[in-house]
Amino acid sequence: MSVDLRQLRQFVAIAELGSFRRAADVLHIAQPALSVSIQKLEHAVGVKLLDRSAKGVTMTPAGEALMQDARRSLFFADQARRSARRVALGELGDLRLGFVGSATYALLPQCLPRFRARYPQVQLALREETTVRLIDMLRANEIDAAVIRGPIADDPDLEVTQVERDDLILAVPTGHALAGAARVALHALRGQDFVLYAHDKVPGLFSVTHELCRRAGFSPRVSQEAIQVQTVVSLVASGMGVALVPAVARAYSNPHVRFIDLIDDDARGALSLSIVINRDSASASAGRLRDAMLGVD
Repeated sequence: MSVDLRQLRQFVAIAELGSFRRAADVLHIAQPALSVSIQKLEHAVGVKLLDRSAKGVTMTPAGEALMQDARRSLFFADQARRSARRVALGELGDLRLGFVGSATYALLPQCLPRFRARYPQVQLALREETTVRLIDMLRANEIDAAVIRGPIADDPDLEVTQVERDDLILAVPTGHALAGAARVALHALRGQDFVLYAHDKVPGLFSVTHELCRRAGFSPRVSQEAIQVQTVVSLVASGMGVALVPAVARAYSNPHVRFIDLIDDDARGALSLSIVINRDSASASAGRLRDAMLGVD
């Protein structure tokens, strides 16, 4: 016959209160039923655990030995219940977060300290990858959430929430003819060499850049391709061409690059960062992180 936690809880209550009647009142159980339960416990253990007398109830030596383990068992059972509940609520456990490099300019430095302060027992595992790779990792359940540059194709398995919007601005070498301009119209870049984002790795930035140039009446002449915004800026600094980059790139300015606002209305708010979560993900912490990014308490 097995021993269950209910019996151990009843045994501890009787031993601590020294009375079946008082224990029955505290446990909200009829005293005869409590007596039967303790008899079953003693039968399962194989020894007598409690002695009744006119002065009350005392533990036998076997009962005193059981008392220590019973309290430990109840403590760890309660801890397990609390831990399971906190994991289910996203307040405890591991969170595997993937992100694109440009998310480190502003979004992650702003939201991660707030998230970690609010949920200190959630262990973050961070991984930088391209948008395409991050989506593949989400589908393969290798990460719980990803911060990517949008847009991405509709996918019923993925929940996409926009958490940041940004302007598209121009980056030129400091020696470029346009370097002294306060603002530039995109059509003025017709015929310029562009450092562009690789279509198969960074489809969001690639498509936005191409679309804005198309609206300005030209197709960008590509001199070099890159994956990370930091790399694009470095190639511009090296004189490989001009580039359209997120405005947050200004936070990591390069002395050999001049950042210039675009006059075109389409460039304002043209870019977005989104957090993407697999709808079948078991990680409630991913939802907590999304709320932190949105500023939800």
